[in-house]
Amino acid sequence: MTAIQEQIAELTRGTDEVLPEDGLESKLKEGRPLIVKAGFDPTAPDLHIGHTVLINKMRQFQQLGHDVVFLIGDFTGMIGDPSGKNATRPPLTPDEIAANAATYEKQIFKILDEEKTRVAFNSTWMGEMDAAGLIKLASRHTVARMLERDDFNKRYKGGQPISIHEFLYPLVQGYDSVALQADVELGGTDQKFNLLVGRQLQQEFGQKPQIVMTTPLLEGLDGVQKMSKSLGNYIGITDAPGEMFGKIMSISDELMWRYFEVLSFRTLDDINALKKSVAEGMNPRDTKFELGHEIVARFHSEADAAAAKQEFVSRFQQGAMPDEISDVTIESQDGKLGIAYLLQSAGLVSSTSDAFRMIKQGAVKIDGERVADRSLQVEAGSTHVYQVGKRKFARVSLT
Repeated sequence: MTAIQEQIAELTRGTDEVLPEDGLESKLKEGRPLIVKAGFDPTAPDLHIGHTVLINKMRQFQQLGHDVVFLIGDFTGMIGDPSGKNATRPPLTPDEIAANAATYEKQIFKILDEEKTRVAFNSTWMGEMDAAGLIKLASRHTVARMLERDDFNKRYKGGQPISIHEFLYPLVQGYDSVALQADVELGGTDQKFNLLVGRQLQQEFGQKPQIVMTTPLLEGLDGVQKMSKSLGNYIGITDAPGEMFGKIMSISDELMWRYFEVLSFRTLDDINALKKSVAEGMNPRDTKFELGHEIVARFHSEADAAAAKQEFVSRFQQGAMPDEISDVTIESQDGKLGIAYLLQSAGLVSSTSDAFRMIKQGAVKIDGERVADRSLQVEAGSTHVYQVGKRKFARVSLT
């Protein structure tokens, strides 16, 4: 492969779409550092590892000598991103945005090189745009085009309200690409419409349109729904080392490879070698140990990662956990389910009274932690490894 082909193979790893298909190659052939943009609205104080799929992609560009811009949407955050929403999203206050943005700047440099990363705020240019400028910007897009967006279209057809300010969100995000003169914009698959608006506006302003690269939304611990704090199926990058390691060990063997692809810094050749080893008889749990170590070390330290693994192994009594654990999905009741009903539904006990008895005996564990509270309510959206006695295990996803 040529040097450009090698770059493309690495940069498109784990992506969903590159638009246009040959656009990235054309940009790379220009032989200059590309301006690569990814925007994040500071909607919560902490990022989870689902957010880092994009940041990892930025890191790949950065290591290849390109200019990455971590754009904090402090202006768009006051609008509220309507992507994928079936109702108007409440905007954040300026104080909330400022506080959340400050935490983002600290967290991203666990992945990106601080000296080579440009952090920008879209209020820098949007805050200076007057009403006349915003009207002029709005004139460059039509309502018909806006209603092509899936979420807007569904809400319009369903008779659900769409506020005028929500139409401004894709326009402002698109104008960010104009202001930064972006060559490449990264975003999740749910951002595709907004990213394409950026291409259109750049053309309107006489710029070469950016390349759009979308990455899939990372599945949460349940392996079904996208990782989300509101669903409780997330791994926070500020989670304690032991908690982070335990959550990674709770994912299914199949989901493990997905995480390797989009979260690991290992090469594709290394990952394929691991897959081959597992196919030839290596215990998938040992491979998962390597993933857990890498992720914990990235956000904490090598020592923390080693200690987290040892803690996990000790909790499961040096190999008491079986090599294969059955996966069970259970539907909750009003977003929660009592521990006794969960254990019964998972087939780990014969009845709720049996569950209460096993809890009283100290024989019930969640991710290796003993359960003492018989009235414990498990939140929907969570995935954990449940153990009853020495031999009964199940990885339960509560929906």
